[in-house]
Amino acid sequence: MTNKIFNATMDRRRFFQLTTTYGLTAVALTGASLPFFTEQAVAQTAMEEKERQAAAKSTMNLATEYVIGATRYYPIMQLNFKENIQNLTNGEVYVKLSPGGVLGKGGDLASKVQSNTIQAAQHSVSNFAPFAPAIDLINVPYWANTNQKFTNLVTSAVWQKEVHSRVNERGFEVLLYLVLDPRTAAARNGFGKILKTPEDMKGMKFRVPGSKILQQFYRMVGANPTPVAWGETPTAIKEGVADGLDPSLVALYAAGFSGLLESVSFIKSVEDAQVYSCNLAWLQGLSADAQAGVRRAADITFQQNLAQVPASRAFAMAEMAKAGTKYYAPNEDELNQWKEASGAQRAEWDELKQSLAGSLAKFGEFQEAAETQGRYYVDDVKG
Repeated sequence: MTNKIFNATMDRRRFFQLTTTYGLTAVALTGASLPFFTEQAVAQTAMEEKERQAAAKSTMNLATEYVIGATRYYPIMQLNFKENIQNLTNGEVYVKLSPGGVLGKGGDLASKVQSNTIQAAQHSVSNFAPFAPAIDLINVPYWANTNQKFTNLVTSAVWQKEVHSRVNERGFEVLLYLVLDPRTAAARNGFGKILKTPEDMKGMKFRVPGSKILQQFYRMVGANPTPVAWGETPTAIKEGVADGLDPSLVALYAAGFSGLLESVSFIKSVEDAQVYSCNLAWLQGLSADAQAGVRRAADITFQQNLAQVPASRAFAMAEMAKAGTKYYAPNEDELNQWKEASGAQRAEWDELKQSLAGSLAKFGEFQEAAETQGRYYVDDVKG
């Protein structure tokens, strides 16, 4: 994390001296607000954090996978969320932020939230699905596949009632979703072919996450799904063990794929979303006012995320283009070929929709919600 945030302002040795004296949170918060800062500024921030924590009735240990400052290219909004919770609960809840994966990543963070080892965490929808299966419906292709449709869906009354109630049964509360952009189809350097239609995917060794839905999707479009652990994926792409992968553009940049990819196609298959989950029992143990404050803070942070999406995308696109990545936006006919080969309308998905939604009729209600403009607007990938 030092190299990514502070190498412009201090050397590694000085960074560790300050964190040993004042703590990671104080150094990170000061660095995020003051590009050039002094030990005095860090000490002041450390004192403010100490006073806030001492005055609070409860502490929320909040863990994320990304470093402080990542919002510039990945709209995670972690500092916003920390401040919003502290402010909207009138100081009753102090948020102890552990960024950059220091407490784990993905499913490990979700597991720690469920056990109340930590109270809240940021992780992907895919990593959340094993703990809250109903939410995996989002990974069915081409129905809630754009930023706007996804936002319409997850803020709808029917989704809140039918899906979040089941998430609650697993001991979680979904505080907010993070919109990133839809998943892409990205090809490694040297692959030699832009992924315009499913025909271009035939036989391709395509890296997939743990979601069985996404694995089925890539089989339907002719690829050879290749499970690779996320931490090993850059090496797999570099060495040709995998020919491509599917995260959103901002996720590709955040994970260090700049310079490794020949092309990125915006096929708009599935929203590449994240969530902030919270331990439900811990949340319900707060005062009524504090619970309301946490939920209000989550709503405000969600709106800040929606506003940040185009700026983060623009930064990531510019930086990856500098490293040689080319972009392709399929035309309407090409997008229809992807949908026809793999979309939610296909009978192959019916059993899954019945299992996760409860019935095909209920899934139809979810589809209607995704297509209905809700309270919030969000910018979508063009093309």
